[in-house]
Amino acid sequence: MKKNEIIRIYGTEFKENTIRLLKEADLASHIPSANARIGIKPNLVSASEASFGATTHPEILAGIIEYLQAEGFNNIAIAEGSWVGDKTSRAFEVCGFYDLSKRYDVPLIDTQKDKWHKKNCGGMELVLCDCVDQFDFLINVPVLKGHCQTRITCALKNMKGLLPNKEKRHFHSMGLHKPIAHLSRGIKQDFIVVDHICGDPDFEDGGNPLVRNCIMVGRDPVLVDTFGCSLIGVDPAEVPYISMAERLGSGSMDLSGAVIRTIGDARGEESYEDHRFVSIRDAVEEVESCSACYAYLMPALEKLEQEGLLADIPDKICIGQGWRGKHGKIGVGNCTSGFEFCVKGCPPTDNQIYAELKEYLLAR
Repeated sequence: MKKNEIIRIYGTEFKENTIRLLKEADLASHIPSANARIGIKPNLVSASEASFGATTHPEILAGIIEYLQAEGFNNIAIAEGSWVGDKTSRAFEVCGFYDLSKRYDVPLIDTQKDKWHKKNCGGMELVLCDCVDQFDFLINVPVLKGHCQTRITCALKNMKGLLPNKEKRHFHSMGLHKPIAHLSRGIKQDFIVVDHICGDPDFEDGGNPLVRNCIMVGRDPVLVDTFGCSLIGVDPAEVPYISMAERLGSGSMDLSGAVIRTIGDARGEESYEDHRFVSIRDAVEEVESCSACYAYLMPALEKLEQEGLLADIPDKICIGQGWRGKHGKIGVGNCTSGFEFCVKGCPPTDNQIYAELKEYLLAR
């Protein structure tokens, strides 16, 4: 499989389709040796089942592992760290990864507990988990979905799960896009298997899954993300880290020179235009917020909008590290503890935000 290729398949036999894609791409030919230490990086942002639209389907991992073991590769590990505010161990359990580990005798690495080191990533020093440098070949298995701050998350942003929690927070204080782009120079993705089965095109934490029943493979994370934008109706220009990564030499955005193939039956693809989107971001003043805090705010505001209460908010809701030590009217998260009204927590849950904001609004 060449770097300018993307191959996809449709259907609900996720494990079997994954194996078929890997055979079509001849993945084994790209792995340096039979003894190579192979890392598999899914997206387990939070403890929610894959059908919710946020996490990687375990059937895809099963397909990857069965393919690799059948080809004689047995030095395999799964590495992931959930977002700040959630425990990876909960996600491993809820998402079925403990079962995967036991069934295939493949260890799980919780990067929230891993040691870390500093690394020059294309001119920017970043902190990476030690397991990154222990892999000879890295298979990235992101979910193609929306993101409340960066518009989409797929191959490039999924590498953020290989950072310690402290560095994840640091990324948000740096504005996300630039460090994500530079991370592509510090962590090399050797192969990408995209879970495009039912990712939520609105939020990275899921809730409104858009069923596509599609799995894709590629070797260029920049190309994969550029193509992914087109699949969920996002202009790549709205996702600055993609072009930044291209300028750093991590891949190409040139879809005109790409070879995109579909194997098997393409029936069952759902129209993007049929999906319901929410327009609630205008109620928020976000400065350097962490993904979990912002993502928990969105469904809370959606509930308030559905109940006709969002229009009653007198001021914008402030959220993010940029509000630390400052004062204002309405805030969410401990970073806004100096505000007149604050939903405290790091992060507060969506139910907590909804309940406290609703009580505040009804009391006015």
